Amino acid sequence: MLPVSVVKTSASLPAARRWLRGFWPAPMHASPLEHLYAGLGAFLGLLFSAWVSLHALGDLNPWFIAPMGASAVLLFAVPASPLAQPWSIMGGNLVAALVGVSCARFIPDPLLAASFAAAIAIALMLPLRCLHPPSGAVALTAVLGGPAVLREGYHFVLSPVLLNSALLLAVALAFNNLLRRRYPHVHAPSPSPYGTIDPPPSERGGISRGDLTAAIRRHAQLLDIDEDDLFAVVRDAQWHAALRQQARLQAADIMSRDVLRVGPDTPVAAARQMLDVHHIKALPVVDGDDCLVGIVSLHDMLVRGGCAGAPAGDPAPTAICVADVMTRQVLTTHRTRPVAELVQLFADFGVHHLPVVDNTRHVLGMITQSDMIAALDRLHRQTST
Repeated sequence: MLPVSVVKTSASLPAARRWLRGFWPAPMHASPLEHLYAGLGAFLGLLFSAWVSLHALGDLNPWFIAPMGASAVLLFAVPASPLAQPWSIMGGNLVAALVGVSCARFIPDPLLAASFAAAIAIALMLPLRCLHPPSGAVALTAVLGGPAVLREGYHFVLSPVLLNSALLLAVALAFNNLLRRRYPHVHAPSPSPYGTIDPPPSERGGISRGDLTAAIRRHAQLLDIDEDDLFAVVRDAQWHAALRQQARLQAADIMSRDVLRVGPDTPVAAARQMLDVHHIKALPVVDGDDCLVGIVSLHDMLVRGGCAGAPAGDPAPTAICVADVMTRQVLTTHRTRPVAELVQLFADFGVHHLPVVDNTRHVLGMITQSDMIAALDRLHRQTST
């Protein structure tokens, strides 16, 4: 038997290794282009705000403060962070500057004043929802910035702090929106295809927003990510996991192969009769080479064919042909596409019929909502056994 001290030492090694691994930087998944944008944005933002501040406040010292460099990291490198939003930089720097100037005035010891300034600023920024890490440096600058800053007093809050912050924010707003980043970062919920307030069908199962909120609260730590963004990441991870598990089932495995089709010159009355006889809701429209040129549905006939309100057996006016009522912009798929990728098309985008075509748009098959339901039921049975 090993001595007790040896056993304890060897048992503690894995924990020590895990602790040491915490010092190794986690990978950053942003693309190289995003890295370039972050540097370019920071350069333009700091250059513009410093240039304007110099010309507006050239007779003051300081006319530009160092914490703006830290703010630029957030505003241009991680603009989706809750710590980088407009209220964060403006509100956080305002609170920190006010607290810093007050501590410098009423606490004679610079060491105590600086410590109190940063601590009080953080304590106020959290409930005010304007936490901004560079604001801690703003609070310290107000205390330790030297005689010039102390002479400015509360004027330091307006210039340079708020002026610098507003100028940098203005560039961040223009730059990030020019790159089509959502800034300010407001979550854009997935719209319902039916115009109702219900969430899209793909968001009604699995992890809900309530589940995520409960988990975050249980975590009991402030996470530097927007809750909506975290929910979207989790849902995407679920989707990728399902895609990985179900990748073997492809469109060709569930599509109907004996597909009825019509030509553009087919009378709507004849097409309507085909729908009634075969109990289907749509027909692909093909040209003389059997290439897809559109799709015609019962809805198209009723809305565009002038037969709204006509009984099911009554033909549409014979003068109208399929080309007059068909939908020309048709969403299609290829035979090897995994079924898991098609789920969201049917669930969230109101797709009812999905033609399967080859590279030359020859119709190979058709997938309907009924096909998808049967496929998902089969997958569920396979994974649960």
